[in-house]
Amino acid sequence: MTLGQKITKIRKEKKLSQVDIASYVGVSRDAISKYERDDIVPSVENAKMIAKVLGVSLDYLVSEDDSLEVVDVDMLNRMREIQRLSEDDKTTVIKIIDAFIRDTKTKKAYA
Repeated sequence: MTLGQKITKIRKEKKLSQVDIASYVGVSRDAISKYERDDIVPSVENAKMIAKVLGVSLDYLVSEDDSLEVVDVDMLNRMREIQRLSEDDKTTVIKIIDAFIRDTKTKKAYA
């Protein structure tokens, strides 16, 4: 997927308009339209702001590797916070997450 295709896809998933993105980035709606059509490439600074408003990493947005998954910036920030916890607290959080994932997979298997 191209940069423009990724911007379009995620923008629509997040129910944002081109005007919403343009207002946040400080460019015209026409510029966002051109980015989405791959007519022009945003500056690094504008690409960073687009990634931020879309809630994805800049790496994901500009990568040509289609196998990369969308990196949820909020989830990434949570993971950073978990890393700052004491070892005991980290172990507890990981056990809770693992149990939830296991239970969810089990429910799906029997659904």
